[in-house]
Amino acid sequence: MENKKEKDLRHRMAQYTKKDVAVAFSGGVDSSLLLKFACREAEQNGTKVYAVIVHTKLHPLGELEEAAEAAASIGAEPKTIFLDELKDADIEENPIDRCYRCKKCLFSEIKKLAEDLHVPVILEGTNEDDLHVYRPGIRAIQELGIQSPLADAELSKMEIRELARKYGVTAANKPSLPCLATRFPYGTRLTYEKMKKVDQGEAFLRKLGFYNVRLRVYDDLVRLEVDAKEMDRVIENRAQIIDRLKSLGYTYITLDLEGFRSGSMDVSIKKIK
Repeated sequence: MENKKEKDLRHRMAQYTKKDVAVAFSGGVDSSLLLKFACREAEQNGTKVYAVIVHTKLHPLGELEEAAEAAASIGAEPKTIFLDELKDADIEENPIDRCYRCKKCLFSEIKKLAEDLHVPVILEGTNEDDLHVYRPGIRAIQELGIQSPLADAELSKMEIRELARKYGVTAANKPSLPCLATRFPYGTRLTYEKMKKVDQGEAFLRKLGFYNVRLRVYDDLVRLEVDAKEMDRVIENRAQIIDRLKSLGYTYITLDLEGFRSGSMDVSIKKIK
């Protein structure tokens, strides 16, 4: 049985998919649920759904490799855009409005593709929780006229995961893996080499069984964030973790006693609407 928010989302997607639509697709739980609903309603309407995947080095490599396969399995036609965000979005110095610049660049390219495909509507996966934290990229999305059905239906991350499990979305329990630039303080010069090291370090920790993992990097010092309940396991695996992270070039390995929290690099920043 549908609850109020689920019904609201389905209704919105039924309206959007009266014509072909494009969904910005990362393979995470938010965009996966959005794509699932789009494909279900498009099938009823006899329209097409394109899953637009942006190939960028700012996200974990495995994510990009899995996204096209996941999109096709849901029922969409995958389309890939190649982007050098460090240069194209002018974010090499990791400015405080990095997310705004990046989203503006990314969705401008998606709009160009949508125009070539004669697709009038672009959808993306911002959720209700994102509206209450520092997310300057939302402003770019709004400026470009991109639609955010999950946020419009007031669905939180937890509710999205519940719906994803209900509809058999494989990404339902997948941890969030945001842009690798979020691992560095604002004003730090970003390079693909630095982000590749972070990706390799976090991948190693996930292989050890950690769910939420962030390596926050300050030159040769790394601040490790994991869920509070898993901190004992960090100590148990201390030798392996130290060896692997030092092999990546980090001199000082620290454990953040506050534990994992999204947006910990944004604590001194006031929300920009």
